[in-house]
Amino acid sequence: MSFDFDRIVDRRGTAALKWDIRENELPMWVADMEFETAPAVKEAIAERVSHGVFGYSIVPDEWYDAYISWWESRHHFRMEREGLIFCTGVIPALSSAVRKLTTPGENVLLMTPVYNTFFNSILNNGRNALESPLKLDGTTYAIDWEDLEKKLFNPQTTLLFLCNPHNPIGKIWERETLERIGVLAAKYGVVVIADEIHCDLCDPGKEYVPFASVSDVCRENSITCIAPSKTFNIAGLQSAAVYAGNPFLRHKIWRALNTDEVAEGNAFAVTAAVAAFTRGGEWLDALRAYLFENKQYVASQIKGRLPALTLIPSEATYLLWIDCRALPKGGADFAHYLRKETGLFLSAGRIYGKEGIGFVRMNIASPREMIREGMDRLCEGVRKYQETYG
Repeated sequence: MSFDFDRIVDRRGTAALKWDIRENELPMWVADMEFETAPAVKEAIAERVSHGVFGYSIVPDEWYDAYISWWESRHHFRMEREGLIFCTGVIPALSSAVRKLTTPGENVLLMTPVYNTFFNSILNNGRNALESPLKLDGTTYAIDWEDLEKKLFNPQTTLLFLCNPHNPIGKIWERETLERIGVLAAKYGVVVIADEIHCDLCDPGKEYVPFASVSDVCRENSITCIAPSKTFNIAGLQSAAVYAGNPFLRHKIWRALNTDEVAEGNAFAVTAAVAAFTRGGEWLDALRAYLFENKQYVASQIKGRLPALTLIPSEATYLLWIDCRALPKGGADFAHYLRKETGLFLSAGRIYGKEGIGFVRMNIASPREMIREGMDRLCEGVRKYQETYG
């Protein structure tokens, strides 16, 4: 079956967060896609709509079976049914975990630059966001193990947020790296919360490793957050899951999610997830190939037309991390300038932690025509910025 990822869907007037912008702007910031979801998901939702009654919903066996089968076939990890819990989103799960597993004033450790909303889940709940900066050697990020261990050793550190694959740098953490993180976290009594929402959006031929699959140590000292939302572009349906192999942590997160009332699905959340994970595989494989072509196109454009910028090579997600520090003023305010002067809306790197200053994040999950326009605007913005501040 062929899928038309080149077709542009007009999203204005649909209360879309991404498109709550001025008329002349092109949004390539927040992480949702410009593509329709998989046909199987649309069909399942349409069938559910045709029923006409949308009362309170339960989580049926089909939901558990869909998650278990998908992770076993796609990611070589079998989750037991009792370890899975429905929730309305990864971020609600993270915030619930922070409130349940830590106390005010304690540290939640992050490896930065990292997904900006992590900071909200920590700071809004009265905890400290403790950064362990990743080391950037040219265009390759790596963990600063000495710094990470020092901050795990801190008795005020009780939780570690792990982004796997890592947003915004698009890195797939290797099994050996995950194992080392797991050993250190367990050694110092720090629970790992693994956000693996981007796990299905790896480049063709690449695979991510579920943190809980690496070892018994990793499985017993972690809670994993997963969802079909990024993969199938259904974030607005509020459908996600957490997995906890350790019965003690499972009970804790189950109580947290239910206390916060984020463990009940709407009439479409379960239906969409089941359809995605049981009948969406062919669509996803085609999507991954299309996204990879977009990534290659942007890389060639930056290399050929924008020598002042450096694209950080990535293996996963549809989010590109671009180093703008060679621009005048270190590129610190480049994203703001770019939006004002060209209408191209990218995410400013500073929101991902101090290590993100001078970078921008670009969402390339769009039809190729929009990517071309985005690159033209980026080139125009760089030229004007250099002329203004050079």
